Amino acid sequence: MSNKSKKPDLHAYVVTGPEDNQFYTKIGAAWKNKKNGYGLRLDALPGNGEIVLFPPREAEESEE
Repeated sequence: MSNKSKKPDLHAYVVTGPEDNQFYTKIGAAWKNKKNGYGLRLDALPGNGEIVLFPPREAEESEE
């Protein structure tokens, strides 16, 4: 899976902390594949086993 030239469709985050004060730490990204699924590349694994995916924000897209 070589997606270095293509911007990710989704960013992967781990969420930590209580509901009223949660922290989102980016741990990877996902790219849409030809079979209408997603390829996921993770730089870290969450300790709680939960990953959330969000589309990139406009500010993040301009940084990449």
